[in-house]
Amino acid sequence: MRWYIFFVALTASVAGQCAVRADEAADRLASAYRVAGNNRPQIERAVREIEPEMRKGIVFLVTFRFESGDAGIEGDSSAAGGADGAVAELAQYLKRPSEQRPDLLEQPFAKAPLTKQQAEAARKLLWEDHRRTILATRADEMKARVLKNGKLEMPFWYRVFGKPEKHGRRLYISMHGGGGAPKAVNDRQWENQKRLYSPKEGVYVVPRAPTDTWNLWHQRHIDGFFQRLIEDLIVFEHVDPDRVYLMGYSAGGDGVYQLAPRMADRFAAASMMAGHPNETSPLGLRNLPFSLHVGGKDAAYHRNAIARQWQSKLKELRKADPGGYPHWAKIYEGKGHWLDREDAKAVEWMAQFTRKRFPDRVAWKQDDVTHARFYWLAVPPNQRKARSEIVARRNGQTFVIERCDVDRLDLLLHDAFVDLDKPIQVRLGKRVLFEGKVDRTIGTIYETLVDRGDPNMVFSARVVLTR
Repeated sequence: MRWYIFFVALTASVAGQCAVRADEAADRLASAYRVAGNNRPQIERAVREIEPEMRKGIVFLVTFRFESGDAGIEGDSSAAGGADGAVAELAQYLKRPSEQRPDLLEQPFAKAPLTKQQAEAARKLLWEDHRRTILATRADEMKARVLKNGKLEMPFWYRVFGKPEKHGRRLYISMHGGGGAPKAVNDRQWENQKRLYSPKEGVYVVPRAPTDTWNLWHQRHIDGFFQRLIEDLIVFEHVDPDRVYLMGYSAGGDGVYQLAPRMADRFAAASMMAGHPNETSPLGLRNLPFSLHVGGKDAAYHRNAIARQWQSKLKELRKADPGGYPHWAKIYEGKGHWLDREDAKAVEWMAQFTRKRFPDRVAWKQDDVTHARFYWLAVPPNQRKARSEIVARRNGQTFVIERCDVDRLDLLLHDAFVDLDKPIQVRLGKRVLFEGKVDRTIGTIYETLVDRGDPNMVFSARVVLTR
């Protein structure tokens, strides 16, 4: 049996000084190895003892090699990179054909603690594997421009505008009107939506609703279809996951009212045109810039009156929580259901925003269609309760749960917004639910990647909280 452990530290220090310190560290490790033999815990303790010096900037790569009871220590002058045994084992695992891979989460390397650098290396490996899988398995649906889910199908059309920017293209998902009408009527609305807006840059995609019902854009299957559509376009059209925008007109506006709060962490901004919200709540819009555009004379289904109510609600929410609920509410006095394309200003308005991936406060209100994750909060399947609310905030290394209507809540963590090399504390009121350090693991990286196929919303650590 063979296994390897690598340790690496990078620096901008003077090369000569680093070489001396690297030699000293290597000697200390070699000495520790001669004493410890094949005792892995003792070796790891020795490594922890020199860890502070590694962090100060020693440039070295030390390899421990254990093979059939015989082992040695090898020096390496390279400072360009390296990974510990878990990341190396992951790389070997990913070389196998996917159909020959055992369950990743059952592999020992999936549970091994990682450093920040190792976690990022693992994320890149897993994302590249995921990207290749999408290219290999979804080329046909992209060519046909049709997504399928059981007996349901969602055709989609798109056009690419402008030149891509550094991090990729913007994506605009634009939902057509109609609903509760014959197929031919909804088809005409789909064709109209294709011509309605023209962004300066980005992929402008217009899906055709899978059904012809009145609620065609906020039925349960829409969430999954849109998730897959975004995932496909990230890979095939190099879409920037942090600049995805949702918009819709009339019945499509109904969809924006419903989908934006319940899928807010997928989008950078959303704009609702000439729709009505039914029973949904704006609470989940805390971190999503949201605009609404309705004619002052658009009285059908009380669209105008309800738009004014939402305008007031969003203003009140913003006042109570100044860091949240960015919005733009425009009532076009004198206009009815057709806004004469004045609402097209919303496209440019949305384009200024980038998704807020790791906000300091999250307000999550489940709709009748529930989700397992929302920003850095997650719940298991048996806790996905319709209309339940969870509100949490973060200040540095401290998390405070303000409201929690479920019995189990998971915090998903990433080095981009919390220092995982230091302890965190989680409180519910005055009660401390958790205090300590949390390990980064390949298992958590893998789970949060395959769940969304979103390379920018991958987490490396998880804390499970129960009442």
